[in-house]
Amino acid sequence: MIKYKLVCKNCKFFFDSWFASSQEYEKLKKLKHINCLKCNSLKVEKTLMSPSVLNSKKKENLFYKNEKYKKIKNKIKEYQKFIKKNFEYVGENFVYEARSIHYDNKKKSKGIYGNATTEEVKDLKEEGIETEVIPWIKENDN
Repeated sequence: MIKYKLVCKNCKFFFDSWFASSQEYEKLKKLKHINCLKCNSLKVEKTLMSPSVLNSKKKENLFYKNEKYKKIKNKIKEYQKFIKKNFEYVGENFVYEARSIHYDNKKKSKGIYGNATTEEVKDLKEEGIETEVIPWIKENDN
């Protein structure tokens, strides 16, 4: 597979496209099957590109970034395990339950966790209801 950065000579729109090979690109171009995504013009050409080459320094940086990512991911999973064990999952009812606890002095034996939009969390904080947002990794994510 090869990825080309293409430009429409008609509207100057840039876009990327994948091809099985450079020969496949040429074949499709000759058959007039490559057109602009924006204006549908057939005046589409490849732009000047440089290959993506990794040097040893970049490889080392990728390794360290990957290791750092793994450590962070493992720490988030630790937090998730703690939360699941010590808090009650209320799912999409999080905002309702948080307000019930705050305004009705509804006592829960455990704290709660669940889902809320950014706007809902902002509203809760403006009302003086303490909330925190943490990233959540699904169990089936690698």
